[in-house]
Amino acid sequence: MALGRLYSGDYSELVAGVDYRLFDETNNNWWGELTLTEYKRLADGNGYILELADGRKGRCSLTRKVNKAVSGLLPLHCFRFRGSGELQ
Repeated sequence: MALGRLYSGDYSELVAGVDYRLFDETNNNWWGELTLTEYKRLADGNGYILELADGRKGRCSLTRKVNKAVSGLLPLHCFRFRGSGELQ
């Protein structure tokens, strides 16, 4: 997994740090999974910008995958992300 950052859609606010895995990338689409590095409640849907470890960025949508809860710790939510357009 690689470390990245998740921003709000207008790029004004850092939402959270993320551990991510990019599964596939074509010219127009890219997708993978990410886990937040800290406890945050996020809504599914559009409106996020994912910044990858190599500095590339792209708009994406999130869908909650599973709640990785460990007894006694706050849950870290795992999401699938899907972006369209080229990562820049």
